[in-house]
Amino acid sequence: MSDHITGTTAADIADSVRDLRDRGVLVVGSPLPPVRELAATLGVNRNTAVAAYRQLAQAGLVVSRGRAGTVIAGHESVAQEGYAADTVLRDVGTGNPDPRLIPDPSTVLDTVTGRPVLYGEPVIDRGLDEWAHEWVASDLGDVDFRITVTSGAVDAVERLLAQALMRDDAVALEDPCFLASIHTVRLGGYRAVPVPVDDQGMTVDGLRAALDAGVRAVICTPRAQNPTGASLTSARAAELRAVLAEHPYVLLIEDDHFSMLSRRRYESLIGPGHRRYALVRSVSKFLGPDMCLAIAATDPTTAERLAMRLSPGTTWVSHLLQRLTLAQLTDANATRMIASARDHYAERNARFAERLRDAGLDAPETDGLSLWISLPRPARHVAEQLMRRGWLARTGDEFALDERAAPSHHLRLTVHDLSDDDAGALVTDLVAATR
Repeated sequence: MSDHITGTTAADIADSVRDLRDRGVLVVGSPLPPVRELAATLGVNRNTAVAAYRQLAQAGLVVSRGRAGTVIAGHESVAQEGYAADTVLRDVGTGNPDPRLIPDPSTVLDTVTGRPVLYGEPVIDRGLDEWAHEWVASDLGDVDFRITVTSGAVDAVERLLAQALMRDDAVALEDPCFLASIHTVRLGGYRAVPVPVDDQGMTVDGLRAALDAGVRAVICTPRAQNPTGASLTSARAAELRAVLAEHPYVLLIEDDHFSMLSRRRYESLIGPGHRRYALVRSVSKFLGPDMCLAIAATDPTTAERLAMRLSPGTTWVSHLLQRLTLAQLTDANATRMIASARDHYAERNARFAERLRDAGLDAPETDGLSLWISLPRPARHVAEQLMRRGWLARTGDEFALDERAAPSHHLRLTVHDLSDDDAGALVTDLVAATR
């Protein structure tokens, strides 16, 4: 197919691929030639071909399948977090927080004051910057860091990868993996290298193998890993830091998405000698998904590179949103509600897990908004049986990095908002569905 693609610049090559797709020469799933092969055929530098593929990936026209290469993207639906569309079933696979436990921002609006912010001014509101420094410093200790504010955790991870990597670079991801991380890596044209997760988090052998394979970035969830709910133990974190100590320039991204809602201690992989790192904390789980804001604590060099991608007037996070976030995080009523939400999720999930264990199913007590249920038969079969009983569940297959992996034997269930009666009914139907 490389003999059909033309061009000597990245833009021309991308336009050629787009034209071939529009004319039907390339169809959904059609493979594109490897970067080196295309560059040799067209007589261009490899970086030119890389840039062309990156443009196509960012436009959503192609997707990277790792070692399977790059293919023309389709419009098929992909797994997303949140409520399923057009279903009459009771959805227990959402991964959503309880809206009744999210503080009402209107109660602090009258405290959100300050003069208008103009072009060329600092992109981070001073009050939020100071508060975030105190919040993060208590966990990172003596590590030298700078604060950046982005439009949510996914935005932060996307910008962090873009400032450090090139297309086809390898990224270590937890397996099973958070859906947004899978999408971000694929759309960016990076290669996902799976690192297995057990009940103590990312495995040591898995991380070592990924680093040996040449990954240039690692994305890790220190607690409430999505979907498994696993959290790093102190011992596991120390082992992983020892492995990472030999690779100080690998970009280490910690997505501490559950932060204020977690009952587990924060264990960091960021060692004192690590040179490229970011701790990302979004407010979406406790202030609501519509509060599109995340705090990224990074090393100074990474902070400078991120700042170039958050230019004033175009891509900064609104100072009004920053001030509203700070007003809620420092409001006594809002912080009490966040504490109440933390207890609610932990207690409701623990109670449901206990019911499952009493019924003979494996349900470890983990952290997060959802539960990771181990099943004696493939999850797809169990999910189909649950649908016949009125429930819509999410199978572990959706979180697998390798689409060719063996069928998953796990369900991720979001049950914290079920009444006791509904929880009992779901346990009964789940037990029946596994038989």
